[in-house]
Amino acid sequence: MTCERAMACVSSRLRPGHPVSASAIRRIRKALKIPPAPSRCTGATWRQFLHAQAATMPATGFFHVDCALTLHRLYCFFVTGAGSRYVHIPGITAHPDRPWTTQQIRKSPDRPGEHAADSRFLARDRARQFTAPSGAVPAGAGTEVIKIPPRSPHANAHAQRFVLTARTEVTDPMLIPGERHLRLVMAEYARHHNRQQPHRSRQLHPPVPDHPAAGLSQMRVKRRPVPGGLLNEDERAA
Repeated sequence: MTCERAMACVSSRLRPGHPVSASAIRRIRKALKIPPAPSRCTGATWRQFLHAQAATMPATGFFHVDCALTLHRLYCFFVTGAGSRYVHIPGITAHPDRPWTTQQIRKSPDRPGEHAADSRFLARDRARQFTAPSGAVPAGAGTEVIKIPPRSPHANAHAQRFVLTARTEVTDPMLIPGERHLRLVMAEYARHHNRQQPHRSRQLHPPVPDHPAAGLSQMRVKRRPVPGGLLNEDERAA
C-alpha cells in the first residue's frame, strides 16, 4: 500500500477536508511498513545559492568614529562587494541625513567600473538613514534592495566583517582629530584593502592587485608602512 492509499484510508474515516497531522502519517507508515521516500536533489543548496549570488550582491552600511579633538561623532558610509570584496567609501559626514545617503547610493560602485545599479541585489540594514527614497534609487535601475531582518546584523555579514576589520586595524588604535584626517585615513585604508590586503575567499589575493604576485623567495622585498605604521605593505625592492 502506498502513502497515497494510506492517506485515502485516513481521509475516508474522517470528514472531508480534515487535516491529517504528521504524527498520524508516521504511525500509519510504521504500521504498514512503508519506507520513507528517498532523498532527492531538487536544486542548489543554500550555500551554493549564496555563492552564486555573491558576484551580484553588494552590501552597504555605516560605522561611526568619535573624534578625539572635536568630540564629534562622524559616520562613514561604505559599499562592499560580497564576491569581489572591493570596498568603496563614498563619503564621511557628521549628519547622515536621508538626502545625503540617497546621493551617496547613486554614486556608489561595488567594484571598479561598476555601480550598484549594475547589481541584482543590494543588501542593507534597517538604519533610519535608509529610507524609501534612498532604497528606490537602485531599484529604479533594476536592482532589488534587500533589508535584513530586525536586530539581525549577521544577516549582513560582509558589511559587518568590513566594519570589524576597519575598526580593529585603523580607527580604534588611532586618534582621529577631525573629519579631514578621517577622510585621509579611510582613503588610504581603502586603497590598501583593495590592492594589497589578502582575502581568504579570493585565495589570499587582493580584490584589485596593483601588481602580479612575485616569488618572494627569489628576490628582495621591502616593507612600506601604511597608514601611520599600523599596517605594512610588501613590494619588490628597486
